[in-house]
Amino acid sequence: MLIGAHVDYEDPLAEATARNADVVQFFLADPQGWKAPETRPDAETLRASSVEIFVHAPYVLNLASTNNRIRIPSRKLLAQHAAAAATVGASGLIVHGGHVNKGEDVAVGIDNWRKALQQAQEKGGLPTRVLIENTAGGDNACARRFDELARLWDAVGEFGVGFCLDTCHAHAGGEKLLDIVDRVKAITGRIDLVHANGSRDGFDSGRDRHDNLTVMNDEPGMIDPELVAAVVRAAGAPAVVETPGGVEGQSADIAYLRAHQ
Repeated sequence: MLIGAHVDYEDPLAEATARNADVVQFFLADPQGWKAPETRPDAETLRASSVEIFVHAPYVLNLASTNNRIRIPSRKLLAQHAAAAATVGASGLIVHGGHVNKGEDVAVGIDNWRKALQQAQEKGGLPTRVLIENTAGGDNACARRFDELARLWDAVGEFGVGFCLDTCHAHAGGEKLLDIVDRVKAITGRIDLVHANGSRDGFDSGRDRHDNLTVMNDEPGMIDPELVAAVVRAAGAPAVVETPGGVEGQSADIAYLRAHQ
């Protein structure tokens, strides 16, 4: 079972070594910005490494948006990051499911997703597989509740997308972890990556605040870590912790997951 962490983009392989990680995830550009990724001088080294690599797209990217000033730049940013992710040998590009604004129909956002992927396919396809990630909050989200996820998958599944299951997002979004792998696979047929995160907030809170699996600062999180470990076991996919605490906190979380596989 490949287990690792989301790390700083400056030197991902050094960060992997520091955490004894088999897999790393990182951004290729400012996660809150619209700038295209720059060419990495270590791209060849990353491609040749035995560490499996995933790239997370910027948070600003929202393919579902009905706002042209967000949706159209999002399509461009998706193509740029998919191309850049391919240069470092990434196994997938994680993209949040996105949302429409309050009062708007989620079906329009789902159709916008389909149009974005269809447009990319007509231009020759994306060189890195897009992994759609479930999200924690918002009543107008395309991938918070699994009934909406099913509608999204019906619209985009034919374009070869994969799925990234975030345990914190599921918990905060109101989806129980107990049988979640079976429920996701019934919809998507696959799980390509698990974001194995604890949560600082209660079930169905809609709040996306990750916590460690191991107890840090004597404050246990709101998700039983054994449930997260069970999700990783059942998914049979690489797992990444996006947890606080730097090297110490993430190393402890990685060790916990390994000990419970």
